[in-house]
Order: sequence, then structure tokens, then C-alpha cells
Amino acid sequence: MSQQIYASDRIKQAVLERFKKLGESVVSDLEKGAFPKIEVPARTTSNIVYDERLRQYVLGGKKMERTARNVRHLRPFAQLLWIATFAKQLIQRGKTSTLRDTYYVAIGEGIDFEDQAESDELIMQLESILDFPREDFNIFPEERASIYGDLVIEYTVPGFRGRRIDLSAHPDGFAIGPALTTAELVKCRAEQVFVIEKGAVFARFVEEGADKKYKAILIHTAGQSPRNCRKLIRRLHDELNLPIYVFTDADPWGVHIASVLIHGSALSAHIKEINVPDAAWAGVWPSDIRRYKLPSMKLSDRDVKRIQELEDDPRYQKDPWRREIKEFWKIKRKAELEAFSRYGLEFIVEEFLPERLAELQRR
Repeated sequence: MSQQIYASDRIKQAVLERFKKLGESVVSDLEKGAFPKIEVPARTTSNIVYDERLRQYVLGGKKMERTARNVRHLRPFAQLLWIATFAKQLIQRGKTSTLRDTYYVAIGEGIDFEDQAESDELIMQLESILDFPREDFNIFPEERASIYGDLVIEYTVPGFRGRRIDLSAHPDGFAIGPALTTAELVKCRAEQVFVIEKGAVFARFVEEGADKKYKAILIHTAGQSPRNCRKLIRRLHDELNLPIYVFTDADPWGVHIASVLIHGSALSAHIKEINVPDAAWAGVWPSDIRRYKLPSMKLSDRDVKRIQELEDDPRYQKDPWRREIKEFWKIKRKAELEAFSRYGLEFIVEEFLPERLAELQRR
């Protein structure tokens, strides 16, 4: 009986084809007696443009050439080819690596990286060349996000291929790692997704049965959402047609966490479709501080500087972003999701959540 072909298998095959073309272009240059060269999309702020069709910021058409003809390019050229070779082997052998692990493997093989930051930068360059995220060539960040809810998945990775698991089977949630991100979404009774910045509030939602009361999948981002987590959120929206609601702190950093999930990030502008343009930022809003009389803190100088940066960012020129940034200037305060606990442990799920969902659904 033939083995089932999953969507993740097709993606891996497409990535291998890109690796093949990259290698063939280098070999072709060498066979012609020419210095090999690679064109790398420019990941600069001047080359980041808004794509109306995708509804996210992406890289424009500017490219820079990396060529063996230039002695200053030789070292990063060789490093890039090593990373491409290593990533191709990961796919072919059904193995995974992390950003940190890749750096140490490189050092072990005599590849001269000064530090992990240099290795990470070249991995991002490879992403932009291939037009695939590093997760698709099996290099992942350290995982910290988790998921809980009425969803059955089927693993597609070697050793666990075909095995199914119910994501409501563990009260702490399941880590959103490479195996879960690439799994098939088999059976879902949920009708929406709550994405939560803070671990304590994620745990409170689980304890108070928010997943059952609101037929929701719960996701904990642990701060800024890792790309694996963003990719899974996008899949839940696209493949299961689930609306996404994002809950963050009412501070400029929480605002940005929500915006990255919805609009995408400048750092990942070379990666398409890991944001969810239709997701809703559900709070905590700065205006909620006054509305619910939440315990709050004064904005720090660092907060003020960050708010000024948000004001100048094109992603924040429409409501609710513009409205809520103005609110920061009015109240000069910030608050955390946990602030609702002043009214009791159940308040955020029993009172705030239905009020906010009803408000957003009326808009």
C-alpha cells in the first residue's frame, strides 16, 4: 500500500527543487569558467513594500549580488553554500535543527562564523533566496509557544507519521514545534482561536474552560509569537476558516505583538503568508484601563520612545491602532492582561471576554 502524501511532503519537495536550482547555477558558472554568483533580495527598510493582495509587508524587487569575484564576498558566499548544503541534508535525512544547533554544527565542520548572529543572518538570506521560510528546510528557533483545544492532528514527520493526538489531552498545552506545525489538521470542533500573550492568562483560560464555553482553540505565544506559532495560526484561519482574536498587554510592546500577528513584521518581510490580516486585536486596549479601572503603571521613557515609533509606522495609521495609541498619550499609563484579576480569577473569562467578543463582532 502506498504511503500517504501530505501537504508537508509537497512543500519539502518544492524546497529541494529550489536547492537543486541554486546548486546548478553555481556549478554552471564554474563550468563556464566564470566566478559563481548569487542574487540575494535586499532586506532593507527601503525595499519593504505593502502588498495589497497579500495584505502584508513584503520585500520589493531590489537585489544585491554576492559573487566569488569579490574577495570580500568569498567568506559569506562559502558560508551561505554550506548552510544550503546542511539544510538540504536535513530534508533528505528527515532531520531537524535549531538556529543554535546549526551554528554549532557549522563550527564543528570548520565553518568560520564569528557568532550565532552571523549564522542566523545567512539563514535569513537563504530564506529570501529560496522564497521559503527556514522552517520549511527544517531549521527552527527554540520553541516556547503552546496550543490547547478541541483539535485532533495527525503527525507527518518520520517516526510519528500517521499518529494522531487530541490537543485537549494535556492541561499545559502542547508545544508548537516543527512536528505540530506541519501536522495535518484532522478534526476540529472549535469555532474560533484565542491567541494569548501571557502564560498566566493562557492557564486561566484553560482552568476556566474558555475552550469549551466559547468553542475556542487557545494559543500561548509567550511574548512575541515565534514564526512556527504564526504559521500555525495562519493555517487554522485558512484551512479551518476560524476567526482569530489576539489578547496582549496594554503597553506598546503588546500592541506590537498583536500587529506582527496581523500585519507581519519587517524582520520577516521576506516570508509570505505567516500573518493573518483578518485577525482582530481584542485587547487589552489602553482605553480598557479607564473603562475597567484596571491597576496600571506609569509609562517609562522606553515606553514613550516606543509609542512614538509606533505613531510613525504605517501599520498603525488606522483604528483601533491609531485610536488606542492616542489613548496612551491621554492616560500615560499601561496595564497587563493579569490586571483583570483584581476583580477575581474568573472575571477575565466570565465578564471581559464575552463583552469584548460581542463588541468586535458588532463592528
